[in-house]
Amino acid sequence: MSAPIEHVAPERGFLTRNKWLILRRSSQIGFLALFLAGPVAGVWIVKGTLASSLTLGVLPLTDPYMLMQSLFAGNIPAATALIGALIVLAAYALVGGRVYCSWVCPINIVTDASHWVSQRLDIPKGWQPKRSLRLWVLGMTLVASAATGVIVWELVNPITLLHRGLLFGAGFAWVAVLAVFLFDLFVSRRGWCGHICPVGAFYGLVGRFALPRINAAARAACDDCMDCYAVCPEPHVITPALKGTERGYGPIILSPDCSNCGRCIDVCDRTVFKFSSRFAQTAEEALQPQRKAA
Repeated sequence: MSAPIEHVAPERGFLTRNKWLILRRSSQIGFLALFLAGPVAGVWIVKGTLASSLTLGVLPLTDPYMLMQSLFAGNIPAATALIGALIVLAAYALVGGRVYCSWVCPINIVTDASHWVSQRLDIPKGWQPKRSLRLWVLGMTLVASAATGVIVWELVNPITLLHRGLLFGAGFAWVAVLAVFLFDLFVSRRGWCGHICPVGAFYGLVGRFALPRINAAARAACDDCMDCYAVCPEPHVITPALKGTERGYGPIILSPDCSNCGRCIDVCDRTVFKFSSRFAQTAEEALQPQRKAA
């Protein structure tokens, strides 16, 4: 019987170890630049904000979560708003709702920066509420909108406030963004996106059955270095795919909490992870039913 072939990790430079992070930052800054290009430079590619916009004067895009609040508040949306919401829903249902959190939302840059500082200063994790809290916040914003007739979340949404702060220099907007940074730094590490934000909760529900997924295809090569857990904003999603063989879990990360940020792919020197689809199987997984039958 021949000895197993040892997995040899290739040499990986800075760009290789940060490829998906660099692409995400480029995407987030690019989306922000599209919205700011009109008011700042007079180049009107996109008019509006991430809540509601019109691209090139023809393509309406509406945040379906904001539209839901508007409906609960008793407002009758325009046809373009409904069309825009359906387009966004279809897109995120296909590619994964929480892709919004890691590839579009500018507040993710703020929370990632807070996490980086907390690690460098070795600040304790602090309060870690249940992840279901963001679902409760989601429900409460809808109830509050119905009770007040106002789109409640947009009054305090740090994404919208960040846009206002960049355009108008509004003091309260920057206070809200700073509050998110400090909340993640001192109160609850990665608490805002992982436990509080109803936008992430909503898009997690939308993308529950999305096609693109991260695959721990080479999980047999894992050496338990824990680097992937250290960088993952939702580390609980890794374990079933990486360590769940005995419980019958395949290597695909199927949790709707996963934002497909790709950081686990970046940092893994054993090249355990890769992007694939929710239906992908490694050759090893495909052989398991045959082995059981034998």
